[in-house]
Amino acid sequence: MAFIKPFAATMYRHTADSDISALTAPPYDVIGPELRARLIEGDNHNVVAIDLPEGPSDPTVPGNRYENAAATWRNWRSAGILVDDETEAFYVLEQTWEYAGKQVRRRAFVTAVELHAFSEGIVLPHERTMPRHVADRLDLTRTCSANLSQVFCLFSDPAGETDGMFDAAVRGEVVLSATDADGVVSRVWAIRDAGTIAALQAFMTEKQLFIADGHHRYTTALAYRDERRAADAAAGTEHIGRPDYDFTMMALVNMDDPDLIVLPTHRQVRAETTFDADEFWQELARYFDITTPPAGHPAAALTAATTTSFLVKTADGTIKLATLRADIDVAEAIPGDASIAWKRLDVTVLQELILGPLFGIIPGEMSTLERLTFVKDAHEALKVENADVAFIMNSTRMEQLREVALGGETMPQKSTYFYPKLLSGLFFRSMA
Repeated sequence: MAFIKPFAATMYRHTADSDISALTAPPYDVIGPELRARLIEGDNHNVVAIDLPEGPSDPTVPGNRYENAAATWRNWRSAGILVDDETEAFYVLEQTWEYAGKQVRRRAFVTAVELHAFSEGIVLPHERTMPRHVADRLDLTRTCSANLSQVFCLFSDPAGETDGMFDAAVRGEVVLSATDADGVVSRVWAIRDAGTIAALQAFMTEKQLFIADGHHRYTTALAYRDERRAADAAAGTEHIGRPDYDFTMMALVNMDDPDLIVLPTHRQVRAETTFDADEFWQELARYFDITTPPAGHPAAALTAATTTSFLVKTADGTIKLATLRADIDVAEAIPGDASIAWKRLDVTVLQELILGPLFGIIPGEMSTLERLTFVKDAHEALKVENADVAFIMNSTRMEQLREVALGGETMPQKSTYFYPKLLSGLFFRSMA
């Protein structure tokens, strides 16, 4: 199934000190103008200069952001700011942090992975992509001819067969390290042993890969591959072996690792017209039992829920627990021919039974999505600022992601939040 190969990563030059924290950044799609400015102020060689470049977004305009990124990429490589690894390798990326009072660890193999169309069933998505975002990443890939960050993918290893490979790698010398603003420490090791490389390749040949984060990056890589194939065919160019553009850089994480954390993304909603709280609660009761959360932290009731439930707070301060009624069959209540696995997702129930019918929020209709805000932190969401209602949610479970993806379906937007995000700037992969 999945074919992986080692590659010689392009990395920031480092000597005795492996810490490159000032040069790294969160993924480009979570960086606003203020954070970008702070990162560049901290070090003008920060990865955002390439991955989130300045300049006009129209690629036909001279001095556009894509030309600027490519010029920076070339200049930094020429000046030795970015250097290529001496040999090809698989890389191990370990992230450690504190969560709920305990130390947590997540480990990934960073490799070049052969690209496959989603229809082939080897690399499986769970979210839709937006063409505008793909176009931006494609223009950047065209000008730089490089993977500037990794696609975060999952593989299944319930028996922990790869644990020994991880353990052996982290006994070696750390290649790079970085600590992000949340205190998450990322460390990188290289696997150069031919036997280990062959063993990992053999293990992955039997696996399907599930995209956890980076759907736009992967879709971009597919589009770039198809463009390059067409151009090479037109020019009569032939390659010995598979060309670099047939692969993309991925971080591969064991989806059966108990330390893998998936957090929910909460919702704040504004009504299209004047919000009537009494009418809202009445309408909500059509499908949900509305109760007062028990004493203590309100979220505790949500955590203990055994069926689809939301902690709901209106701007007037009223807070209730909304639990899907036992007599409601989502297969019938939610229209369409989607699978029962998809219809049972909490995010689906919220969208199809609440956001759509009660607020007119329709996926794909941008004018309605302007009234929907996604919030990572439950405490922030419960402030209900600039909104009429907040919905606090439970996480999507890993088995739900697996079942929906294997069924060839995609989840509603922001169904999963894999914490922590992968840092950008640890690795690049040139395809020049």
